[in-house]
Amino acid sequence: MAKRSSLSIRIVEGKNLPAKDISGSSDPYCIVKVDNEPIIRTATVWKTLCPFWGEEYQVHLPPTFHAVAFYVMDEDALSRDDVIGKVCLTRDTLAAHPKGFSGWAHLTEVDPDEEVQGEIHLRLEVVARPRGRRLRCSVLEARDLAPKDRNGASDPFVRVRYNGRTQETSIVKKSCYPRWNETFEFELEEGTAEALCVEAWDWDLVSRNDFLGKVVFNVQSLWAAQQEEGWFRLQPDQSKIRRGEGSLGSLQLEVRLRDETVLPSGCYQPLVQLLCREVKLGTQGPGQLIPLIEETTSTECRQDVATNLLKLFLGQGLAKDFLDLLFQLELGRTSEANTLFRSNSLASKSMESFLKVAGMRYLHGVLGPIIDRVFEEKKYVELDPSKVEVKDVGCSGLHRPQTEAEVLEQSAQTLRSHLGALLSSLSRSVRACPAVVRATFRQLFRRVRERFPSAQHENVPFIAVTSFLCLRFFSPAIMAPKLFHLRERHADARTSRTLLLLAKAVQNVGNMDTPASRAKEAWMEPLQPTVRQGVAQLKDFITKLVDIEEKEELDLQRALSLQVPLVKEGPLFIHRTKGKGPLMSSFKKLHFSLTTEALSFAKTPNSKVIYEDDAGKPQTVYLQCKCVNELNQWLSALRKVSISNPGLLGSYHPGIFRGDKWSCCHQKDKSDLGCDKTRSRVTLQEWNDPLDHDLEAQLIYQHLLGVEAALREKHRELSAGTEAGSVPTGPGEAAEDALAQLLRVLRDLQEAHRSSPANSPPSEPNRLLALQT
Repeated sequence: MAKRSSLSIRIVEGKNLPAKDISGSSDPYCIVKVDNEPIIRTATVWKTLCPFWGEEYQVHLPPTFHAVAFYVMDEDALSRDDVIGKVCLTRDTLAAHPKGFSGWAHLTEVDPDEEVQGEIHLRLEVVARPRGRRLRCSVLEARDLAPKDRNGASDPFVRVRYNGRTQETSIVKKSCYPRWNETFEFELEEGTAEALCVEAWDWDLVSRNDFLGKVVFNVQSLWAAQQEEGWFRLQPDQSKIRRGEGSLGSLQLEVRLRDETVLPSGCYQPLVQLLCREVKLGTQGPGQLIPLIEETTSTECRQDVATNLLKLFLGQGLAKDFLDLLFQLELGRTSEANTLFRSNSLASKSMESFLKVAGMRYLHGVLGPIIDRVFEEKKYVELDPSKVEVKDVGCSGLHRPQTEAEVLEQSAQTLRSHLGALLSSLSRSVRACPAVVRATFRQLFRRVRERFPSAQHENVPFIAVTSFLCLRFFSPAIMAPKLFHLRERHADARTSRTLLLLAKAVQNVGNMDTPASRAKEAWMEPLQPTVRQGVAQLKDFITKLVDIEEKEELDLQRALSLQVPLVKEGPLFIHRTKGKGPLMSSFKKLHFSLTTEALSFAKTPNSKVIYEDDAGKPQTVYLQCKCVNELNQWLSALRKVSISNPGLLGSYHPGIFRGDKWSCCHQKDKSDLGCDKTRSRVTLQEWNDPLDHDLEAQLIYQHLLGVEAALREKHRELSAGTEAGSVPTGPGEAAEDALAQLLRVLRDLQEAHRSSPANSPPSEPNRLLALQT
């Protein structure tokens, strides 16, 4: 049993931001932090005070997190980026909005005294003395303090205040992980309401000391406890008056917190087995639970339900059968071929999720080189005469205005080149497409051809395949390559327009160049020769794609199962620690590969080795990433594959062993235990994440619990029809039985949650910890 917490984050847009540049504008971007750990950086929107981002993220985080903060920054090329303001949402705020926080939030000023982080280790005692009792405070150590100096560290000391007296520890130079082991005593007056305040500060020689955080205790509770010891989270100083809300602009956000208590696997087996039985029986089965789930699922949560069901059946090896069942249900209620899979049905949403989960690596192989070429060329491309911008061409002294016809012809030539390259890449990719994706498209192709067998519907099976492959997978990736991890940043306005026109051309090819698609935008006519040629290429590609037999599918899946799953790969900069000299700034670029078994690297993607010293012992390797996003993608991947590692270290040194001591905590023993604890922290959800069967079952249970009233009403309708005296039909009667089983399973799971330790009444909290402010 485990508690799982996740955040769905959508950073929509900002408005009325202050100007930070001399041009009267700003170049804003957002940094998202969870408990002061940066996890996300949005793209920079240049020269605007009302930026639009529209970026979405799914984040898994420890249930003990305290707050998520959104910092709006202004990017500067020649100096440090300016802080515009921030929005901070505490865990309690998010928990008070079960359906999520959505709307505009005013940016507030970023006060250095509120930007604190880290923990401090204290031991508090009440000791008896001949002249009365005394309060003893032992300041032992601290970890993960905020770096306040330019060298990336701080010079921390601790100030302890009680009953009008102040005492201070010594100063530890250049460390965010200081150790003091100093003890202070104060006269303790019984009945006094005075609090004990422990403050951490960064010492500065020529300027004001920087505040690092504080912990405040009510001493009265210590009389009963006599002694308490532990790590305490440093808190900010919120006594200052802030600037008026709204003067720094606003940020539109959509943030939803989900807390789930995941039961042991055995508790979910009845639910999983019931759903799997329904899928195996297909449309001929008696239960028909899947149609009931679709019927009772609202449009706003259909994508989440589709993704959860898809992942559940993917883990059971039934993804193809589940999608095949949805295909049959969709075809059974579709009378017009031109409306097939055009709605946001459970079939359409499930197929979208399936392609992202199973086909993302394939998409990168097909589209990656073409997208990179578009970004690198940065050509001006426009086919709509009403939007053409005429510009000067020629060398110095011989400028002449370029005519509209020349712009249109050059643009058409550029787009024909990109479209041709994309179609050629797609035509060569049949063998690279995952076997389970090919087998699913085979089922789709066959079902549609059986439903629309006439000659006038000859292209309908092809269009059914392209409606998912081109319209719902390739085209969105072309228009927003950053969201599909094809690029690290969003495209600028010029490149975005090129990508949009290319996506439109791909859609026309996917629609098999129908008259309806041509009539929408007549100015796309210059691409028609390439589109018509692309239709022939695409039909030939689909014919080969769906030509996969059961034996070939099983052989490909068996070969894939023997391979160690690749989690992440790519270039990183590395520095290996050797000798006693300082860590130099020279880093070597190597290709890294992370599987579920090991992290390895070499000069090229082949022949990778793990770094060891001359004695064959693993050595510490320091890696450098290009940006916050790349760093957190690698950290997320490493944390996911290490979650079940029995040899995971309990602590580590965040610094380096330089000279004769660790740079982080100044300990001189190289084998000394780490000064910071190893923790799972935050991970970003990716489409290639390992499947978590219990979590998916829990999410499906939560959804079904939310629509339980509708399911019970449906069960009463079926029961009333059976009791009306008519001869019971097999499927209807069995549907009632399956629905009754589902309702019993939901009741049993509800009871299991009630009796779980996670939902039992909390025990009496530690007296001292409860007083932390």
